[in-house]
Amino acid sequence: MNLNEKTLSSKEIFKGRIIDLYVEQVELPNGKTSTREIVKHPGAVAVLAITPENKIVMVEQFRKPLERNLVEIPAGKLEKGEEPETTARRELEEETGYTCTHLEPLISFYTSPGFADELVHLFLAENLEKLSEAAELDEDEFVEVMEVTLEEAEQMIANKRIYDAKTAYAVQYLQLKQAMQNSSK
Repeated sequence: MNLNEKTLSSKEIFKGRIIDLYVEQVELPNGKTSTREIVKHPGAVAVLAITPENKIVMVEQFRKPLERNLVEIPAGKLEKGEEPETTARRELEEETGYTCTHLEPLISFYTSPGFADELVHLFLAENLEKLSEAAELDEDEFVEVMEVTLEEAEQMIANKRIYDAKTAYAVQYLQLKQAMQNSSK
């Protein structure tokens, strides 16, 4: 069965700093029509940064849509024409004050494909070094940097301090990596 939806019309409803919103009329596979509300996003990166002491570098920040603080791995949106690796290094430096000599792409994933095209590129940063002069955060960004063990991160998930997909995914990646290392011993 052909599952594709043919776009019949597309109207930009909102153009913002971070997202654009479109309403599209589509023809469904059965010939009927429907409406789709679509969020266009430039994409983002997330950085799983591991200190030499094997701690995860995280940031706590207020998230207005949720009206609460969350603990997350450093992350940020791609700037126009910027490669994900460049964004990952910039966000790591700006949000945490660390740089790294090893930055490895792990995986890319869509956050909410039912209504948005945001693609997040997850990187592993190792061999961290503290910057001699801290990079500046965006003028509307306020974070508290913390370093936590895997066990502390797992507890933060249980307590819903970590409550976003990219960070939970990163913690699960470390759990799996640790389990594989333990099983090969």
